Amino acid sequence: MLLRPAEPADAVAVARVHVYSWQVAYRDLLPAEYLNQLNPEDRAQRYDFSHQDSHKPYTIVAAEGSEIYGFATTAPSRDSDLPQHGELQALYVDPEHWGCRIGAALIAASRARLVQQGFRSALLWLLVGNRRAARFYEIDQWHPDGQQRSDTIWGITIEEVRYCTELDRNER
Repeated sequence: MLLRPAEPADAVAVARVHVYSWQVAYRDLLPAEYLNQLNPEDRAQRYDFSHQDSHKPYTIVAAEGSEIYGFATTAPSRDSDLPQHGELQALYVDPEHWGCRIGAALIAASRARLVQQGFRSALLWLLVGNRRAARFYEIDQWHPDGQQRSDTIWGITIEEVRYCTELDRNER
Protein backbone atom coordinates (compact mmCIF):
# COMPACT_ATOMS: atom_id res chain seq x y z
CA MET A 1 0.00 0.00 0.00
CA LEU A 2 1.24 3.45 -0.92
CA LEU A 3 0.40 6.71 0.85
CA ARG A 4 0.49 9.63 -1.59
CA PRO A 5 -1.10 13.02 -2.20
CA ALA A 6 -4.54 12.82 -3.78
CA GLU A 7 -4.69 13.71 -7.45
CA PRO A 8 -7.63 15.11 -9.45
CA ALA A 9 -8.18 11.67 -11.04
CA ASP A 10 -8.77 10.21 -7.54
CA ALA A 11 -11.92 12.23 -6.85
CA VAL A 12 -14.53 9.55 -7.63
CA ALA A 13 -12.58 6.79 -5.85
CA VAL A 14 -12.13 8.99 -2.76
CA ALA A 15 -15.83 9.87 -2.87
CA ARG A 16 -16.74 6.17 -3.00
CA VAL A 17 -14.73 5.55 0.17
CA HIS A 18 -16.26 8.64 1.79
CA VAL A 19 -19.86 7.71 0.99
CA TYR A 20 -19.53 4.00 1.78
CA SER A 21 -17.80 4.80 5.09
CA TRP A 22 -20.64 7.12 6.05
CA GLN A 23 -23.24 4.53 5.07
CA VAL A 24 -21.65 1.84 7.24
CA ALA A 25 -20.23 3.83 10.17
CA TYR A 26 -23.22 6.14 10.61
CA ARG A 27 -26.08 3.72 9.91
CA ASP A 28 -27.28 3.92 13.52
CA LEU A 29 -26.46 7.62 13.90
CA LEU A 30 -28.05 9.24 10.84
CA PRO A 31 -31.36 8.60 9.03
CA ALA A 32 -31.22 5.59 6.68
CA GLU A 33 -33.06 7.43 3.91
CA TYR A 34 -30.42 10.14 4.03
CA LEU A 35 -27.49 7.70 3.95
CA ASN A 36 -29.05 5.64 1.14
CA GLN A 37 -29.32 8.65 -1.16
CA LEU A 38 -25.65 9.66 -0.87
CA ASN A 39 -23.97 9.50 -4.27
CA PRO A 40 -20.19 9.29 -4.82
CA GLU A 41 -20.37 11.03 -8.20
CA ASP A 42 -22.12 14.03 -6.62
CA ARG A 43 -19.63 14.11 -3.74
CA ALA A 44 -16.61 13.89 -6.10
CA GLN A 45 -17.56 17.23 -7.65
CA ARG A 46 -16.82 18.94 -4.31
CA TYR A 47 -13.18 17.81 -4.15
CA ASP A 48 -10.27 19.85 -5.43
CA PHE A 49 -7.04 17.86 -5.39
CA SER A 50 -5.27 20.12 -7.89
CA HIS A 51 -3.53 22.52 -5.49
CA GLN A 52 -0.63 22.31 -3.07
CA ASP A 53 -1.38 25.53 -1.14
CA SER A 54 -0.47 25.06 2.54
CA HIS A 55 -3.51 27.11 3.59
CA LYS A 56 -5.97 24.81 1.82
CA PRO A 57 -7.06 21.27 2.68
CA TYR A 58 -4.52 18.61 1.72
CA THR A 59 -5.60 15.03 1.13
CA ILE A 60 -3.46 11.91 1.39
CA VAL A 61 -4.77 8.63 -0.05
CA ALA A 62 -3.92 5.04 0.83
CA ALA A 63 -3.74 3.34 -2.55
CA GLU A 64 -2.74 0.11 -4.16
CA GLY A 65 -2.59 0.48 -7.91
CA SER A 66 -5.74 2.32 -8.95
CA GLU A 67 -7.65 1.26 -5.80
CA ILE A 68 -8.15 3.84 -3.05
CA TYR A 69 -8.63 2.21 0.37
CA GLY A 70 -8.76 5.33 2.50
CA PHE A 71 -7.93 9.01 2.76
CA ALA A 72 -7.19 11.75 5.26
CA THR A 73 -7.52 15.50 4.83
CA THR A 74 -5.62 18.06 6.90
CA ALA A 75 -5.60 21.86 6.94
CA PRO A 76 -5.04 24.78 9.27
CA SER A 77 -7.73 25.01 11.95
CA ARG A 78 -11.07 26.52 10.98
CA ASP A 79 -11.89 27.11 14.67
CA SER A 80 -11.41 30.75 15.69
CA ASP A 81 -10.61 29.77 19.29
CA LEU A 82 -7.75 27.47 18.20
CA PRO A 83 -6.08 29.40 15.34
CA GLN A 84 -2.63 27.90 15.96
CA HIS A 85 -3.85 24.31 15.62
CA GLY A 86 -3.84 22.09 12.58
CA GLU A 87 -7.04 20.22 11.79
CA LEU A 88 -7.75 16.67 10.74
CA GLN A 89 -10.81 17.44 8.62
CA ALA A 90 -11.48 13.89 7.45
CA LEU A 91 -10.17 10.36 7.84
CA TYR A 92 -12.10 7.53 6.23
CA VAL A 93 -11.20 3.96 5.32
CA ASP A 94 -13.23 1.64 3.12
CA PRO A 95 -15.18 -0.50 5.63
CA GLU A 96 -14.05 -3.63 3.77
CA HIS A 97 -10.52 -2.75 4.96
CA TRP A 98 -11.20 -1.73 8.56
CA GLY A 99 -8.76 -3.38 10.93
CA CYS A 100 -5.97 -3.54 8.31
CA ARG A 101 -3.96 -0.63 9.82
CA ILE A 102 -4.82 1.73 6.97
CA GLY A 103 -6.35 4.24 9.40
CA ALA A 104 -3.23 4.07 11.58
CA ALA A 105 -1.01 4.77 8.56
CA LEU A 106 -3.21 7.67 7.46
CA ILE A 107 -3.31 9.28 10.90
CA ALA A 108 0.46 8.99 11.24
CA ALA A 109 0.91 10.63 7.82
CA SER A 110 -1.60 13.34 8.78
CA ARG A 111 0.25 14.09 12.01
CA ALA A 112 3.53 14.28 10.08
CA ARG A 113 1.99 16.62 7.51
CA LEU A 114 0.68 18.96 10.22
CA VAL A 115 4.02 18.98 12.02
CA GLN A 116 5.75 19.71 8.70
CA GLN A 117 3.46 22.73 8.38
CA GLY A 118 4.62 23.94 11.80
CA PHE A 119 1.66 22.93 13.95
CA ARG A 120 2.26 21.62 17.48
CA SER A 121 -1.39 20.81 18.25
CA ALA A 122 -4.33 19.55 16.23
CA LEU A 123 -8.08 19.22 16.44
CA LEU A 124 -10.82 17.21 14.80
CA TRP A 125 -14.60 17.09 15.01
CA LEU A 126 -16.29 13.73 15.65
CA LEU A 127 -19.93 12.78 15.18
CA VAL A 128 -21.53 12.31 18.60
CA GLY A 129 -22.15 8.60 19.20
CA ASN A 130 -19.43 7.39 16.82
CA ARG A 131 -17.84 5.08 19.37
CA ARG A 132 -15.64 3.20 16.91
CA ALA A 133 -13.95 6.42 15.75
CA ALA A 134 -13.73 7.78 19.30
CA ARG A 135 -11.88 4.63 20.38
CA PHE A 136 -9.54 4.91 17.36
CA TYR A 137 -8.67 8.54 18.10
CA GLU A 138 -8.30 7.99 21.84
CA ILE A 139 -5.77 5.21 21.17
CA ASP A 140 -3.87 7.81 19.09
CA GLN A 141 -3.91 10.23 22.08
CA TRP A 142 -6.74 12.52 20.97
CA HIS A 143 -9.06 13.67 23.76
CA PRO A 144 -12.39 15.54 23.86
CA ASP A 145 -11.86 19.13 24.97
CA GLY A 146 -15.46 19.78 26.04
CA GLN A 147 -16.54 21.72 22.94
CA GLN A 148 -19.62 20.60 20.99
CA ARG A 149 -21.38 22.03 17.95
CA SER A 150 -24.21 21.52 15.55
CA ASP A 151 -23.07 21.48 11.95
CA THR A 152 -24.71 20.99 8.58
CA ILE A 153 -22.89 18.53 6.34
CA TRP A 154 -24.23 17.22 3.05
CA GLY A 155 -27.56 18.89 3.88
CA ILE A 156 -28.17 17.27 7.28
CA THR A 157 -27.66 18.73 10.76
CA ILE A 158 -25.36 16.71 12.98
CA GLU A 159 -23.97 17.02 16.51
CA GLU A 160 -20.22 16.86 16.92
CA VAL A 161 -17.67 16.88 19.74
CA ARG A 162 -14.19 18.34 19.36
CA TYR A 163 -11.07 16.28 20.05
CA CYS A 164 -7.55 17.72 20.40
CA THR A 165 -4.03 16.33 20.59
CA GLU A 166 -0.49 17.50 20.95
CA LEU A 167 1.64 16.60 17.97
CA ASP A 168 4.77 14.67 18.84
CA ARG A 169 8.09 16.41 18.24
CA ASN A 170 9.47 13.11 16.94
CA GLU A 171 7.21 13.53 13.91
CA ARG A 172 9.11 16.63 12.74
